[in-house]
Amino acid sequence: MTDATTAAASLAPLGTAAEIAAAVREKRLTPREAVAASLARIEALDARVGAFRFVRTARALAEADALLDRSDLDRLPLAGVPVAVKDNLPVRGESTRIGSAATSPAPAEADHETVARLRAAGAIVVGLTHVPELCVFGTTDGVHGTSRNPWDLSRTAGGSSGGSAAAVAAGMVPIALGNDGMGSLRIPAANCGVITLKPGYGRVPAGIGDGDWYGMSENGPLATTTEDARLMFAVLAGDTVLREESTTADEPRPAVLPVADLLHTTGLSLAASTRSPLAGIPITRPYADAVRAAVRLLVDSGHTVTHADPPYPLSLSTTVLARWTGGTAKDAAGLDPSRLAPRTRRHAAAGRLFARTPLLRTDHRETLRKRLTPFFEEYDVLLMPALARRAPEAAPWHERGWLRNVLVNTAYAPTTPPWNLAGWPALTLPLGTLPGTPAPCAVQLVTLPGGEEKLLALATRIESLKPWERTAAHHLFK
Repeated sequence: MTDATTAAASLAPLGTAAEIAAAVREKRLTPREAVAASLARIEALDARVGAFRFVRTARALAEADALLDRSDLDRLPLAGVPVAVKDNLPVRGESTRIGSAATSPAPAEADHETVARLRAAGAIVVGLTHVPELCVFGTTDGVHGTSRNPWDLSRTAGGSSGGSAAAVAAGMVPIALGNDGMGSLRIPAANCGVITLKPGYGRVPAGIGDGDWYGMSENGPLATTTEDARLMFAVLAGDTVLREESTTADEPRPAVLPVADLLHTTGLSLAASTRSPLAGIPITRPYADAVRAAVRLLVDSGHTVTHADPPYPLSLSTTVLARWTGGTAKDAAGLDPSRLAPRTRRHAAAGRLFARTPLLRTDHRETLRKRLTPFFEEYDVLLMPALARRAPEAAPWHERGWLRNVLVNTAYAPTTPPWNLAGWPALTLPLGTLPGTPAPCAVQLVTLPGGEEKLLALATRIESLKPWERTAAHHLFK
């Protein structure tokens, strides 16, 4: 082991976000202590993982100290919790580079609304995490760095929220903020063994790039437990009105977070499918087996599960490609093309071509919803693979050809885009491991609009039946 590895292995693991916040509210831990522990883990681990583009060491510690002056500290749902933010969301005073040399290094004048909500809830932003250029692809690498899967450093963390997922999976922060336009939360979460929720359209403020990739992009949480995912989602969605509860008038009344009670999840009707939504792309056995394992768990716990495939349209691949490239064309407009990677330039060029066709002027969301709604009216939740195959190697994919990137991304992550196009909630959580490796496998849960809490409740049930190892720290430093 190197000196850094030895030091990292000796560091105490961070608690969950819920545990840290409770300790800060109850004055068993100061915000500075919580942030300093996170910064120490980043310093010791990130040279190997590559999660962060920029670490806000001095500012994060100063903000932690300032938190002590807040009169509502004992009621903050994320009091003193260190959080990482994906580097396509503005953080006041820091540059937003979006993985590119073509973007401005000027500091942001204001926080993105989701960052502001996290700060208002007591969270401390410790750093900005790596993304692929303009958040286009499902591997996180580029001019600013490469993010690796903490469970298997030879593999990409995924993308585009790869840095955020890697930071959480390595135990450098308990929670992180990312976003998802074609699977950019769920892909890296599935790779890195953490839980994430892509909210349905409009549930959490978006404001990601120019037009949110035709309304497909949503901001959401990355966490190691369903409790933390529910907590962070509640903050992002503005659902964290605090209440005070007390047993006697003489005792101080501690503030508690009124996260909704877990839904009654016994007896839900679920559909299980191992079919790829994009025609012609096979689901490999480990990910199909993960769905079957989840089915056994849920049937044994009282649910009805039917093997049934949603009626995906054959045109889905073309529709998704048009919006994927079209969104990039919008985001690249105004940037110096000579400073963009060749694959990004070609992706944007394809989007400009699609813009000349009816594909980007057609309401494919409404068409897809009408086609799929009867299926989801019959079944409460769809259970399906999170990915089709293991993630590609951690390599300079930004230096490789556009078509090669598109084919590799599509082959390993075809299961996520339909739910961005539909604007429906989708959740990814770990389940089991890939053969011959400690790297996690994962499944995906999908439901109708407004069903985020239903997905979180079902994920909580699965977690209780088959808990996962919370972080990769033990495997990272063997």
